[in-house]
Amino acid sequence: MDVLKGWVDGAPLLVLGVVVLLLLVAGLAVGIWVRRRHDADDRRAPRDDDGQEGYVVSAVLGLLALLLGFTFALAVDRFETRRALVLQEANAIGTAYLRTQLLPQPHRQRISALLIDYTENRVALGESSAAANPQMLATNNRIVTDLWAATAAGFQSVKGLDFSSAYIDSMNTLIDLDTSRKAARTVRVPTEVFIVLVIYLTVTAGVLGYVFSGPRGRAAAVFMLGLLWMSMLLIVDIDRPTRGGIRESQL
Repeated sequence: MDVLKGWVDGAPLLVLGVVVLLLLVAGLAVGIWVRRRHDADDRRAPRDDDGQEGYVVSAVLGLLALLLGFTFALAVDRFETRRALVLQEANAIGTAYLRTQLLPQPHRQRISALLIDYTENRVALGESSAAANPQMLATNNRIVTDLWAATAAGFQSVKGLDFSSAYIDSMNTLIDLDTSRKAARTVRVPTEVFIVLVIYLTVTAGVLGYVFSGPRGRAAAVFMLGLLWMSMLLIVDIDRPTRGGIRESQL
């Protein structure tokens, strides 16, 4: 299970989409094969059609819609959290920068330069791929350490002024939001949820292949499975803040 979870987490979206699509095609093919076997048996020994197949399809699709909706809500909630943190951090950087301008030299120049470097690195970090993150994260942590050291040194020159407490609070808020953003980009929908969803999608494909007969029925089944497949890929894309195509804006 750990190997499967690791592969799902690290697989590119295109590869993951192809694998899921192959599973859906396999499930559909198995359903069609089982239906043909049953139809052949029915011709030899007719059975009463109690009309329960429609209820089974409705129940299966209803539960699948519930699972997709639940997973989509989890992914979107995490996306909205990341986007809100971008705005909060931008405001915190702006507040800290403006208050830094009240410091005497050389503290004003040093801390202002660190804040500019921190902002540029945060924007690059937010737009980077997973492969570039370790180096950028190390740079980010180094700048934060230097920023607090410079703030502590500059505080000695303003500790008797009224705005000194507000200035320290602005730096503390900036550092706290830095931690919050890094944590938010690592929190994702549990991989087990996606695994269960793929299994259920495959079973649903089999049910549709069994129930829908004839060219028109199977075309409808393929169309429905295509929509479900795209819905799942959309959820996976939203849930990948560093590798997906849907990312929170850094501007």
